[in-house]
Amino acid sequence: MPTVSVKWQKELFPAVEIDTSQPPYVFKCQLYDLTGVPPERQKIMVKGGLLKDDADWSTLGVKEGQKLMMMGTADEIVKAPEKGPVFMEDLPEEEQVVAVGHSAGLFNLGNTCYMNSTVQCLHSVPELKSALIKYPHSGRSNDLDQSSHLLTVATRDLFNELDKNVKPVAPMQFWMVLRKKYPQFGQLHNGVFMQQDAEECWTQLLYTLSQSLKSPGSSENLDTVKALFGVELMSRVHCQESGEESSETESVYSLKCHISQEVNHLHEGLKHGLKSELEKASPSLGRSAIYLKESRINGLPRYLTIQFVRFFWKRESNQKAKILRKVDYPLELDIYDLCSDDLRKKLEAPRQILRDEEGKKLGLKTNEKGSGLKDKDVKMSDAEGSSNGSEESSMASSQEGFPSDKETQLTGIYDLVAVLTHKGRSADSGHYVGWVKQESGKWIEYDDDNPIPQREEDITKLSGGGDWHMAYICMYKARTVPK
Repeated sequence: MPTVSVKWQKELFPAVEIDTSQPPYVFKCQLYDLTGVPPERQKIMVKGGLLKDDADWSTLGVKEGQKLMMMGTADEIVKAPEKGPVFMEDLPEEEQVVAVGHSAGLFNLGNTCYMNSTVQCLHSVPELKSALIKYPHSGRSNDLDQSSHLLTVATRDLFNELDKNVKPVAPMQFWMVLRKKYPQFGQLHNGVFMQQDAEECWTQLLYTLSQSLKSPGSSENLDTVKALFGVELMSRVHCQESGEESSETESVYSLKCHISQEVNHLHEGLKHGLKSELEKASPSLGRSAIYLKESRINGLPRYLTIQFVRFFWKRESNQKAKILRKVDYPLELDIYDLCSDDLRKKLEAPRQILRDEEGKKLGLKTNEKGSGLKDKDVKMSDAEGSSNGSEESSMASSQEGFPSDKETQLTGIYDLVAVLTHKGRSADSGHYVGWVKQESGKWIEYDDDNPIPQREEDITKLSGGGDWHMAYICMYKARTVPK
């Protein structure tokens, strides 16, 4: 990578590295960090002309040690009078973030909207940030590979930057490490980084964090990510032809909403997603046969992630095609009827407490006798149980002031807190955006480096049916009651 010096106004910045494998826009983001001049205002002279965002470095002939001239004005900071009102621009960055009411946007480094939207959605989970803060700066456990360690550190540092800045952040270190860990995100087409699938980025990043955020030295190697996002499924696998039946359990980080002609609502799609057909060898028939797999939820997470299965492989065109069908989803999701009988019994008492609480708000009388009995049930059933790793969640949250699983219990009711949308006809093109609910209750659309406030009623309109942004991943937060 060549190193150049950059002259801007009266300042000279020596030894600025240029990564020639990335477009000049990324170099402009580096200069933005140094000078405060946004990329769109930068005029950089090369070869008698201006440096374009998408120019090819190999044709520009930039040499080691070359001095480049840059013109452009930085974002102005308005200075307040000695006495009088204090302008927001005069506050420290951290206080500006509080005043604005949301964290920073992320620069697009060349088709990286899939990554930016994923980061913004996961950044909204305070318990995940808390676990990352405690992750050791140096050193790693023996069973964790170096690239996973570096990606975890880069995630922690990027989350920290987003919290401290109101100006857009260039996620260069994170992107570089992500590509090293998962080379598919570094694919090039005609010298330009290709658009990638946001769900793949989400899944790979969570998988890495699940490996690195396990607590070393504990008897069970507690898994923070599983406690926050893991859904435990209990499945019955049945072959009608042979009468064979078996059961199995698995832990997944998201539920699938399958889309077909009969599916108009998220709940219907989730029911479809919990049933599937598979072909496998039948011992009694001595050949392969069709088995029906029916699953029920047996353990719930703090954050329920749902992926709309909108993309499928189209053989005729040899590419991922998109199902544009409109599928409505609610701000409040109740998944009680998708749960196993055992889990339903555990949820009954917390749900009654929640109903009583909501009834009190509306001025209704609650059944004190019934409530008392339910409270005893809660103690007996120990609410959530340990099947979905409730202790890990308490580790991940209680120390940072978040209520732990030992203090609260789940109800099976969830509130929408983030939506990742896709606009376009193919997963390998188009545009991804993150829509995130802030702690204040207001919604922000994170369109790369441009955070835009939105009304809550407009969030559920991202349900598809055309070429507008449509929900691809929804993240819901559990509504809990105290024990």
